[in-house]
Amino acid sequence: MRGLHRLALTCALSLAFAPAFAADAAKPADPAVAAPSRDKALLAYQHDLVSVLAPRADAMPLLAAAILSRPLTDLPKFNNFHGLIDRAAQADGAADIAAAISWTRLADCDSKADACPNTSALEQLTTQAPDNAAVWLLKIGEDTRNMKQDAARADLAKAANAKLYEDYAGTSLKALANSVGILPPPADTYDSANASGAAGVQVVLVYGLANAQPQPVLQVTAKLCESAAGDASIKADCLKLGKVLEWGSSPLGRSLGLHLREVLADDPAQQEDAKHARLSLIWQVQSFSRLLGRAQNDAAVAQHLVTIARRGGTEMSLLLTALRDNNIPTEAPADWKPPSASQPQG
Repeated sequence: MRGLHRLALTCALSLAFAPAFAADAAKPADPAVAAPSRDKALLAYQHDLVSVLAPRADAMPLLAAAILSRPLTDLPKFNNFHGLIDRAAQADGAADIAAAISWTRLADCDSKADACPNTSALEQLTTQAPDNAAVWLLKIGEDTRNMKQDAARADLAKAANAKLYEDYAGTSLKALANSVGILPPPADTYDSANASGAAGVQVVLVYGLANAQPQPVLQVTAKLCESAAGDASIKADCLKLGKVLEWGSSPLGRSLGLHLREVLADDPAQQEDAKHARLSLIWQVQSFSRLLGRAQNDAAVAQHLVTIARRGGTEMSLLLTALRDNNIPTEAPADWKPPSASQPQG
C-alpha cells in the first residue's frame, strides 16, 4: 500500500493545468526585458479589473474580484482579498454560491503563521455543504495536522457517505470568465511571440487563477487509506469514498478515487477497469493541457475556452466539453502511455 501515497503525489504533479502556459508558450526575443515588462503589465491589468469590479453589488463579480485580487499586494482594504471575499458573502445572490465563496475564503489566512486554511471558513463549509466529500477531506487534513486521529477517522466516514465531491473550481472559472471581459486587455499584456492577443490574455487569467484555488491535500487521505489492509472498516470507507471521487468535479479527486478502486477492490476485473479509466483520465488532462498551450497561438481556441467557462459546470465537465468540441478523443489510444516526468509533453 505504500505505492498509494506515492501515486497521490504523482497525480498532483501530472494533472496540474498551470504548466501548459509555460510549456507551450514561445520564448520572447529578449526574456530579460520582455517577460518582466509583460508580467508588470498583466499585474496592472489585474489591478484595473479589481478596481472596476469592486463597486459591484452582486456576489459573482465580487467573487471574481476577490480571486483576481489575491496575488496583488498593493490594494486598499476595500479592494483587497479579505475585504472582497467578505463582501461577496453578503452580496446579492450570495446564497446561490455560498459554499463556493466559503471555499475561496479558505485562502484568507496567513500561511507564514501556519494558519491555513481559514478555520472559520472550513467550519462554515461543514454546515453549508455537509454532503460534499471535498469538505471532509479538508477536515481530514486539518485533523491529521493537529494530531486528532480519531477525528480524522470520523472525517473519512463522513466523506465516504457524502453524495458528491465538489471543489467549486467550475464556479471560480465561471465568475472569472464572465468578468475578465469587462475591460479589454491593454496591448502590452499580449505576448508578442504568440498570436492569440486579448483572448490569450483572458484564458491565462481565467484558467491560471482558477487553478490556484484551494484544494484538499489528497496525499493525507491516501496515507490514511494505506492502513486499509489491516482494518476492514477503513477499507470499506475508502472504497465508498473512491466511488464518490470517481464521479467528482475534480480530475485530481477522480484520479485518487480510481486508484483507491484499483488498489483496494477485491475483484480483479474492477481493478483492471479502474486502471484503464485512470489512464484515460491522464490522457484527458494532458490533452487539455496541450489545448491550453494551443490557446496562446490560436485566438479561436482561446475564445472558445473562455466561452465554455462562462457557461458553468464542473472542472471535469468543462475539460471534457473542451476536448469534444475540439475533436480530441476522451479515451486514451490503446497503445498510449503517459510520458515520464522528464519527457517533454509536446
